[in-house]
Amino acid sequence: MSEYKASRAMAAPPGQVFDEASDPRTMERWLPRELHIEAQRPPAVTVSHGPDAERERALLRVERDRLRLEWGTRDSGRYAGWLQVTGGASGTSEVTVHLAFSDPATAPPAWQVETELRQSLDRLADQVRLRTRHPA
Repeated sequence: MSEYKASRAMAAPPGQVFDEASDPRTMERWLPRELHIEAQRPPAVTVSHGPDAERERALLRVERDRLRLEWGTRDSGRYAGWLQVTGGASGTSEVTVHLAFSDPATAPPAWQVETELRQSLDRLADQVRLRTRHPA
């Protein structure tokens, strides 16, 4: 099993950060660019990794009371992960993302996963910043 974890501080309260992270209407703005999610009947979703990629059944659980998202592929068990938002000092937050691939031989290269995790957290911080400046 290959496991990866990345964290980032964000200048917004935990609830606000979680609202942005868990909103299915805006999720693709911060997720890895090649990842596309199509909501089914919650918690069921379909994911694809690129425009020509095969669609795969997955689960996406939103645990609002714990400020936690959990996801994973349903049939293949190829990967799973979670996102956790915790409170920091003076109304800030810390977001941690964990990703695990069941078969290291079929997982993307480590540098790619680490880069995409970091970039995704940066895009999430940008989305949170935009929402803070221009609330819906």
